Amino acid sequence: MLLGSIEAGGTKFVCAVGDQNYQVKQSVTFPTTDPATTIKNSIEFFQQFADLSAIGIASFGPIEIRRSAPNYGFVTSTPKPGWKDTDFVGPIQKALNVPVYWTTDVNGSAYGEWVAYQQANEPLDSLVYYTVGTGIGAGIVNDGHFIGSQGHPELGHVYVKRHPADLDFDGTCPFHGDCLEGLASGPTFKARLGIAGQNVPLTDPTWDIIAYYVAQAAIQTTLAFRPAKIIIGGGVSSETFLQKVRQQFKELMNDYIEVGKLEDYIVMPKVADNGSATLGDFALAAKELENNY
Repeated sequence: MLLGSIEAGGTKFVCAVGDQNYQVKQSVTFPTTDPATTIKNSIEFFQQFADLSAIGIASFGPIEIRRSAPNYGFVTSTPKPGWKDTDFVGPIQKALNVPVYWTTDVNGSAYGEWVAYQQANEPLDSLVYYTVGTGIGAGIVNDGHFIGSQGHPELGHVYVKRHPADLDFDGTCPFHGDCLEGLASGPTFKARLGIAGQNVPLTDPTWDIIAYYVAQAAIQTTLAFRPAKIIIGGGVSSETFLQKVRQQFKELMNDYIEVGKLEDYIVMPKVADNGSATLGDFALAAKELENNY
């Protein structure tokens, strides 16, 4: 039996197959272009495996996750050019005829982290996973279940208090301007400084501004959900950056509630090499297979 994973990002797709122990057996990465080409490339990869039993898809969004909705399985109001109102799950199921678990990219990563802590005999009853990269999103797992029945959380688009040194920046979000994603995602470095975030030294004060916004997101999540752990992944994340986030969190929270050692509460992903979503997809595919039989 093989399980499939599609980590569908706005920049690239990572397709993988794994065994019942969620170990990757083969994978492929290709750029996210137009929907027809990208979905076709995904299908052709999985058609190599006659014993494929189920697939988990973790996609950029927004997406429709309500199974009762007429456009279930669609990417909906995404700013990704060409992908708005795209049927994603339908073509996959039609071509491969296997059960599909459909969720967001950050939900997939959150579930992968939840599984990884179980596998390490460090089970968590709840966690929140943020990705801070090209965009910002978050997935929430509580007792093995996702939060959000009428739709998935969109925690990247909450509003945050502006940093005093950042009041003149309009933000980059095409929908909201200066929401969290519009102020703290990777592209905001180029919008502010004219250079990509990966080329900005961590000594640059812009990193302190980004950390200020991400710390506010962590505080909002803490106060709303009281998770056991907040995990921050994505292209912007690093241990040095998280040290800045923890410091800002401490100052802004001002000892209002106790969350334990910040080094154990706000952490990097447990799964190495950005593999959280693939692990989560395998586990969700197995869950969908179990529910179908």
